Amino acid sequence: MNEDAAKANLHSYLKHEREAILAKLDGLSEYDIRRPLTVTGTNLLGLVKHLATWEARYLGEVFGRPFPEPLPRWDVEAERLADMWATEHESRSDIVERYRRVWDHSDATVSDLPLDATGRVSWWQDAEVPLFNILVHLLAETSRHAGHADILREALDGAVGTDAEAMAQKQHDPAFWAERRDEIEAAARAAE
Repeated sequence: MNEDAAKANLHSYLKHEREAILAKLDGLSEYDIRRPLTVTGTNLLGLVKHLATWEARYLGEVFGRPFPEPLPRWDVEAERLADMWATEHESRSDIVERYRRVWDHSDATVSDLPLDATGRVSWWQDAEVPLFNILVHLLAETSRHAGHADILREALDGAVGTDAEAMAQKQHDPAFWAERRDEIEAAARAAE
């Protein structure tokens, strides 16, 4: 595979995962997209805010192309986890639109630089890292959080899928899933 094809492939997967993350917000209330659903407070809108922050860093400041809006600092204790949740003053549209602006900024970096262009990742002990590695890392990070979003959304209302259309089309009714869950629970108990 040539460099252009490799870059296009990685970029295409990243774009798909970005959209999948945003689809998880569709049809949910302000409370449901913000409420903490794990012990550590993980929530859907916080995942979007987190991904926007770190994509802006990885495909912005790492390559000397800083995102033109302020970002919470990773190296200042008081700001370290500020990107993982939304305050009552941050609207869904503000966070989503910021993520989309980050996409535009990031996409320009991907388009303008060859895969072997290197950037400096200060939070990786000042490592010099090629764009290829950053794209793979960012794709892994976005996919990981898309998986978190899948589970959070399923827990909220049972919706599954990677886009709004798929989530709206329930493939099985609640009785099917209750029976399946009971079957899995019985297998787990039997294995103990």
